[in-house]
Amino acid sequence: MMKQITILFKKELLDAYRDKRSVMAGLYYAFGAPIVMCLLFSVLLQQMASPEALKITISGAERAPNLVQYLDSVDISHSDDAEAKSIQLEIDAAFQQDMATGRSATVVIVADKSDSKLIKSVRRLETALLRYNSEVAGLRLVARGIDPGLMRALDVQTQDQATPDAKGGLFLGIVTLSIIIAIFYSAMNLGIDTSAGERERNSLALLLSHPISSVQIVLAKVAAIAAFSILGLALVLVVSKFAYAMVAWEQLGFSITLDLRFILVSLLIGIPIALMSASMLIFVSFMAKSFKEAQSYVTMVLMVPVGLSMMTSYDIATETIQWLPIAAQQYAMIELIKGNALPLAPLGLASGLTLALFALFTYLSSRMLKSEKVVFGL
Repeated sequence: MMKQITILFKKELLDAYRDKRSVMAGLYYAFGAPIVMCLLFSVLLQQMASPEALKITISGAERAPNLVQYLDSVDISHSDDAEAKSIQLEIDAAFQQDMATGRSATVVIVADKSDSKLIKSVRRLETALLRYNSEVAGLRLVARGIDPGLMRALDVQTQDQATPDAKGGLFLGIVTLSIIIAIFYSAMNLGIDTSAGERERNSLALLLSHPISSVQIVLAKVAAIAAFSILGLALVLVVSKFAYAMVAWEQLGFSITLDLRFILVSLLIGIPIALMSASMLIFVSFMAKSFKEAQSYVTMVLMVPVGLSMMTSYDIATETIQWLPIAAQQYAMIELIKGNALPLAPLGLASGLTLALFALFTYLSSRMLKSEKVVFGL
């Protein structure tokens, strides 16, 4: 039986080699995704480290020169040109009198908070005004001979025990998300072509005419698809190792390092996912009646593992989903990057469930190949 599966496996690899476009279409993601993410992270970190100057319209700026000077020091300035944001800061006419007498001076921010492009700028202005308010309040207490420290009932100090690699937070989730998705997308086109595609070319019926079982055919196809999924996983891991090393993570006080241990463990973790993904692709493609229909079905079905991976990335119900396939494997990758111990119990259970799904999809696909409606797409 193994000899026949091996021969069929080589046949599937040869067919994939001949159709280089389908194979490369998946591997392009594995190669390009880390590079694109690296560029996006670099731009984002640069903006977070040194935000661009904010230009707004200040009405009555001559009434509060100290406030205007303070805003200038934090790169928020008055401007009347077209580059100014649609944000107006109105300073009350009694501002100077209120400040001199120790009363609360009124300033009004006029902006459309329904405009998503302005929300970040409005919050930045609000934060700057709150800091100015705290500084002035402290000076007022000092002028009255009162220690501003009396206003702080607690002196809260935090001792951060996290390692630099563990502080990545959301960034770690996004990095591992691209790695998990690579397993599914690296061989997606190949999975559809070797099932629905062969059926449209009438080569599937010819293959079934040989003295081999449908289980052997499905296993050989699954092995070939999984091999390319693992190839895509290895490619995305290697490219990620060098791409993310060029991002200036230290600007935010952390680092993301993908060492050789992480790459090897991730490859082992990804094998059950690759097998499950390959068997699922074949099962879904056989359910469709045409190649285009199979593409639509596969795209919809892949939303489930991608959704689980995104929930892990954004830390949504992690305590629950960390026991589920895909989510548990990604959670283990995140813990590995952080330098923590692998969560063996969730990882073992999820890997077992992943292999069980592989066996189920393989069995169902082999049963489907015994139906003439499936073989001939009727």
